[in-house]
Amino acid sequence: MVSVRVVSGDRSLPPGFAHPHASEQARAIAEAGMILRVQVGSGVHGTSISGQDDRDEMGICLEPREFVTGLARVPRGINGEAEVEFEQYQRHTVWDKPGGLANRSGAGDLDVVIYSARKWCRLALAGNPTVLLALFVPDEEVVFRNAVGAELVDNAHRFVSKLAAGRFLGYLQSQKAAMLGETGAHTNRPELVAEHGYDTKFAMHALRLGVQGVELLRTGRITLPVPEPDLSFLRAVRRGEVSLPDVLEAIGESEAALVSAGADAAVPDEPDRQWVDDWLHRSHVAYWNSQEDSGLSQS
Repeated sequence: MVSVRVVSGDRSLPPGFAHPHASEQARAIAEAGMILRVQVGSGVHGTSISGQDDRDEMGICLEPREFVTGLARVPRGINGEAEVEFEQYQRHTVWDKPGGLANRSGAGDLDVVIYSARKWCRLALAGNPTVLLALFVPDEEVVFRNAVGAELVDNAHRFVSKLAAGRFLGYLQSQKAAMLGETGAHTNRPELVAEHGYDTKFAMHALRLGVQGVELLRTGRITLPVPEPDLSFLRAVRRGEVSLPDVLEAIGESEAALVSAGADAAVPDEPDRQWVDDWLHRSHVAYWNSQEDSGLSQS
């Protein structure tokens, strides 16, 4: 029985834009089929710095029948003549400012991505740290969640497995490389490097991934916001109050802890793909039937 509560919040998304995953048709699919929408950025981790952060949201939607059982596609952006498969609706409100897609999000901006349920499940089953987070967001940070989304969240354990160990470690190391501006990495906050000698936000996220990855592997859950004493240390790193040598030492310890947690994790070796397949099938069929009953089918 589902115990997670329904949240009757806002489904509306920013209008389409000239981006491959931001057509008006994709927006309509994401809004109509939305089952879950949550905050996933620094605000939900507890690591935000007042007046500095944008708002990151992630959601999941069910697709119309023709996009799952047929060959339907959506335009590539609002002006694109080409078509792409529908996988997500992605929109950053900072794109509306002069500079468009080249702009970097900042305080007051909204970055939102609504994945198709099928793509989200593929990523989550593989242990992707970013998408798994949506399963553990506290109710006060949930924007929208219907009964289908509530059932998904109530079965978060179906997605958790030892596969997450390698994914969390890989993401941590990517953040570390970006923090140091290594070859192949991109540091997009030069003002932090100039002030502190390293990108403090990348450093904080690297350490956060270590904390959350170890907790997930040992307990099957992620606590949000990050609990103390880790939270205070992460915030100190974010503010540039920890020296680079100390940050590198802490990151090294986090890497070792992840490897150790992965070796003797309490979670299953593999996720429950059979349950996920069943959930995807019956959720889509029920959605298509409801659309037909209400006369809203896209066919």
